[in-house]
Amino acid sequence: MSHLLSAQEKHFDASNQLSTGKIGTDLKSFSRDAQVLTAMKTLDTRLEAFTEQNKLTSHRLETQDIGLTKAAEAANSVRQSIMNAIAAGNALGMMTAIRGEFDKAAGALNIQAAGKYVFAGGQVDTAPFTATALSDLTLLPTSVADSFTNDDYIETVRVDETTNLRVGQVANQFGTAMMNAFRDIQAFHQGPSGPFTNQLTPAQTTFLESQISVWKSVHDDLVEAASRNGEVQNQLDKVETRLTSRQNTIQGLISDVSDVDMAKAATNLTQAQQVLQASSQVFVSLRSTSLLNYLR
Repeated sequence: MSHLLSAQEKHFDASNQLSTGKIGTDLKSFSRDAQVLTAMKTLDTRLEAFTEQNKLTSHRLETQDIGLTKAAEAANSVRQSIMNAIAAGNALGMMTAIRGEFDKAAGALNIQAAGKYVFAGGQVDTAPFTATALSDLTLLPTSVADSFTNDDYIETVRVDETTNLRVGQVANQFGTAMMNAFRDIQAFHQGPSGPFTNQLTPAQTTFLESQISVWKSVHDDLVEAASRNGEVQNQLDKVETRLTSRQNTIQGLISDVSDVDMAKAATNLTQAQQVLQASSQVFVSLRSTSLLNYLR
């Protein structure tokens, strides 16, 4: 009976190893390697947690890049509209185009990732820019700053055991100069020297010429903000490469300890089957053996 039970247990272990590809399902199966295996699995779990978190961070940085790029494109388009009007001596359609670029810029400031405003600082559930039309900028009590509701919180994310990245940017940092420039155009359009309709007056031409350098500066600042965001993206990509390399190494070491040699496992199963069959035959034979048979 003892040999039969032992043979059954070995057969079960050999069959399980062949089907799972693992030496065992619990730590006692790994004997002296159990402590090492536990440490490696703990490290692998921690690296996987960083990897999953960094996917979210990468998505946020990509969203920020989209917002900053759109804002820079809007600034460049405004500058181009102004230059076209000056070249033609006519502002027909210029304000319509500028209003469209304002809408694009406002949308960029209020861009969201996973339902959160990425440029709002710590107030991620509140839109950081409140003006909804170009004309709103001249209705503000004091300055364009009144249209920004973000705080100054810049998020820092731990992307591995030793690296922290400042991933956040806030709307008023890169958006104030642009919205001031929008407001200046709208104020002039509404003022005594406006509106911008058809033929440009000398005063209008002089004003628009002064705006070319303003909008170039706005565009350059937005490009710089996008560049800073890109630098953080590059840093995160390098961290991700290191994490992937470390995970591959750790998983290889775990495999070396926990994975079974499939050829050896197949041989062990065959041997276990043979031993089990032999033990079963002996057990059956012994069951039919009796002292009465001997006495007869």
